[in-house]
Amino acid sequence: MSAPLQPPSREAGRLAEETRQARGEDGRLPFLDFFAGSGLVSYALSPCFKAIWANDICPRKAAVFMANHGGAEFAQCSITEIRGRNLPACPLSWASFPCQDLSLAGNGKGIRATRSGLVWEWLRVMDEMPERPPILAAENVAGLVSANKGAHYRELHAALARRGYKVGALLLDAARWLPQSRPRVFVVAADSRLPIPATLVSDQPGWAHSRAIREISAGLEGWIWWRLPEPEKRGVTLSGIVDHSLPCHDAATSRRNLALIPARHLQRLEEENMRVVPGYKRIRNGKQVLELRFDDIAGCLRTPGGGSSRQYLVIRQGDEWRTRILSPREAARLMGAPETFRLPGAPNDGYKAMGDAVAAPVAAYLAKHLLLPLAKACDDFF
Repeated sequence: MSAPLQPPSREAGRLAEETRQARGEDGRLPFLDFFAGSGLVSYALSPCFKAIWANDICPRKAAVFMANHGGAEFAQCSITEIRGRNLPACPLSWASFPCQDLSLAGNGKGIRATRSGLVWEWLRVMDEMPERPPILAAENVAGLVSANKGAHYRELHAALARRGYKVGALLLDAARWLPQSRPRVFVVAADSRLPIPATLVSDQPGWAHSRAIREISAGLEGWIWWRLPEPEKRGVTLSGIVDHSLPCHDAATSRRNLALIPARHLQRLEEENMRVVPGYKRIRNGKQVLELRFDDIAGCLRTPGGGSSRQYLVIRQGDEWRTRILSPREAARLMGAPETFRLPGAPNDGYKAMGDAVAAPVAAYLAKHLLLPLAKACDDFF
């Protein structure tokens, strides 16, 4: 059972006062952005929250973050060096912790491995704060709930429940907002003392609860079905974000790439009335192929760690097809970053900044419809 509602502690009162003081004239609530990367979460949450502190170990991502969020204090170091007692009080802490050990395309070592296991360092930092934030949000790949029959998620859930949180998970695919297939799990935990508004919860799963989430929820202490309104149908398509003024590969390079397309995909390419078709190079049966998709959305963006991480575009030019690599700016558009979002450094820096980021419209939707109402409940209670 969840912990019973208890009066707020003296430290909780201090948190409330510091939160009120941290609010600017615009009234936005402060939050902590862990594993902040390029700062798309800070950008996405900015209508409701302001990042007053952020952390990431990667200097190139830190450069992108600071180029776009100069007002936040940024700790460029390993999370193992962070001490919670030094952090400002906040109603919300967000952690997009590393996915390499949980991704179905990764090594499968799990949530206690070197990279994905840094989530435990995040919780250690939360424990060290004078008062843990009443709202925690963690983001990761779908493997968090599906790999190893959900054991990784159950371990994280139990750790949050022991700390006095009610916890629920949501599976949100960026394809509902953007022309990119990018399913991600969002774990939202709320202090069990909070009077959670009835409009935010349900007694049964909804559209944002995948089958894997429904299966892992059984018997979990402190489980909660978060309720989100279903978003409207996406309007933008891949063709709409592609910059057709950018040069394609020369004819010879394009022919070599087109020769890698499987016969069934090549036939569809000739039959479909499309201007742009995305694809990834993969190894199938020992041979390299360029696999395409024909639903006018891009495949999930990746970091530039090898040939298979580069997304190709096959573009119709008159009566022929040419190829090129997706540009960093197009990758930023696929993540919902505005045109004004700065991508300093070499192209690979831009790809890296976007490839493991959080799609901005998804985080913004979650903030508007769940995190902000929960934060207002904190105002009413603490």
